[in-house]
Amino acid sequence: MTHTSTPAASQRVFITGASSGIGLALARHYLKQGAIVGVTARRLALLDDLAHEFPSGQCHIYQADVRDAQAMQATAQTFIAKAGVPDIVIANAGVSCGTLTAEVEDIEAFHTVFEINVFGMVHTFQPFIAAMQAANKHGQLVGIASVAGIRGLPGAGAYSASKSAAITYLESLRTEMQHFGIAVTTIAPGYIRTPMTDVNGYRMPFLMEVDIAAAKFAAAIAKRQRFVIIPWQMGWIARILRIIPRWLWDRLTRNAPHKPRIDI
Repeated sequence: MTHTSTPAASQRVFITGASSGIGLALARHYLKQGAIVGVTARRLALLDDLAHEFPSGQCHIYQADVRDAQAMQATAQTFIAKAGVPDIVIANAGVSCGTLTAEVEDIEAFHTVFEINVFGMVHTFQPFIAAMQAANKHGQLVGIASVAGIRGLPGAGAYSASKSAAITYLESLRTEMQHFGIAVTTIAPGYIRTPMTDVNGYRMPFLMEVDIAAAKFAAAIAKRQRFVIIPWQMGWIARILRIIPRWLWDRLTRNAPHKPRIDI
């Protein structure tokens, strides 16, 4: 069955982690196109600022933590009741920090990263799927993964593993949703200039400004692409990373810089 995307001005879009970074840039992108947008984050004040930039009723804001499945259920039900079944649900909320398995205090960070980056994605999609299935085989689920999920990076065990899990989870979800005509898109960014990357003290190749990234994400979503790496240069690097033998990967990463270990 061939699907055509809904014109942006007629769309209903739901985005998590929209208080800053990629989520905020995506929300602004869709709002500027005239879409009805629901946004969630833990920091309500920042969402309130966003809502005041656009006409009343266009931006629906919700304070919710993606780790809380019940809160996400309630948020989804409220958005559907007020705005209708979304055309696009974007599970964007994510965290990143340096972690070392040898450090006992990092165990909690491992749990937090997985709860947000993986279980938070499940909690985001699950409440919308039945409504999307009932809406005439319509809708699209979008998960924001990362190139860091392609290979394990030193000092980033939690982040790399969580994004690898997200990529595989989204592929499983895509195969499940194809029977219902619901598209699933996996976006794996490289380095995007956001508060998450601002703490990195090392060189970040092909660093992209967040507004440019958001526009490219939206273009991939509109095409209902299954999997895309942005920017395209990182896509070629990812292809190489997939085929590098393990012994060579170990040698290349022996002295690689680590992401800072910070509280999250």
